[in-house]
Amino acid sequence: MWSNFAALPIAAIAIGVTKNDTIRPNCIEVYTGGVMAVIKVGVVVFHDIIPFHLSVPCAVFEHALDAQGRPAYQLMVCATEPGPLRTNAGFSIIAERTLSALEQVDMVIIPSWNDPALMPSAELVAALHRAHARGARLVGLCMGAFVLAASGLLDGRPATTHWNWMSAFLQRYPSISVDHNVLYIDDGDIITSAGTAASIDCCLHLVRQQCGAEVANTVARQLVVPPHRQGGQAQFIEQPVYNTAGGDRFMQALSWATENLQQPLTVGLIADKALMSRRSFTRHFQQTTGTTVTHWLLNQRLAMAQRFLEKTDQPVEQVAQAAGFSSALSMRRHFQQQFSTTPSLYRREFRTAGR
Repeated sequence: MWSNFAALPIAAIAIGVTKNDTIRPNCIEVYTGGVMAVIKVGVVVFHDIIPFHLSVPCAVFEHALDAQGRPAYQLMVCATEPGPLRTNAGFSIIAERTLSALEQVDMVIIPSWNDPALMPSAELVAALHRAHARGARLVGLCMGAFVLAASGLLDGRPATTHWNWMSAFLQRYPSISVDHNVLYIDDGDIITSAGTAASIDCCLHLVRQQCGAEVANTVARQLVVPPHRQGGQAQFIEQPVYNTAGGDRFMQALSWATENLQQPLTVGLIADKALMSRRSFTRHFQQTTGTTVTHWLLNQRLAMAQRFLEKTDQPVEQVAQAAGFSSALSMRRHFQQQFSTTPSLYRREFRTAGR
């Protein structure tokens, strides 16, 4: 069974949104026990779509299985117009469904858009308004935010999009509170993400939110991507990959840290594992990940705590110790700040037969 967000604080994680922003909870549902209902997802496809953009939500949600190995999502690819749709890669695709199928979905995903100067059709805008009015979540990945903005549904709300199109977005939609330095923004019933690979992070965030950390981590392993990058991380990273021996040591040090979270880790200790000075390691980390070591460690510990809460009966105090928090109180405080809930309530909602 499912419960509305208004009754349960666990439903939404507003990442990349400031404390003054409003989280609109009218459509968010969370699992509360019993047989888990399949979440219906409509992915909008259009002419000149980049195949990778379409593949992201398809791959992430198709790989998400519940505790019994059943699909957690039913994916529906919906065409904006009938007939074959050309891609920018030189081939065409045929979608079995049209925009009318959006009437029955729980979540609508615009995986990108073909031209930021091109306005969406009246039919697509109307379909989005109807879906939103009846409680479906709307997700604009990459330039999909342009479609949501053109529909008027983002007016006065926080959003993000691909950094390369940020200026055009700001100029065209001044009423939208745009954050150019995040991977995604979850504003409750409407979610937007930055470009390309950030779409994977956003979709994994949705799986984590709706199905739990363990399912999201399993999907990430299947796709061979990081299991959880916070929405607040920078979307534009100058030097994202280092194919050097030093880079290998750096990644090995991070792997070691994730395997030893129960220890009182420090930046200096991890830097030593990478055979780097603290200053060089800190600079390298920021350039590579777009976040700080302290923030990254906190997120890793919270993710580990989620897994313990979902899969074990350990008391909260033991979970806090195993995840490397200084105390149960510290974990509760960070849990509340990050997930708008307590560890005990999180366990109650996610450690059920359907997860």
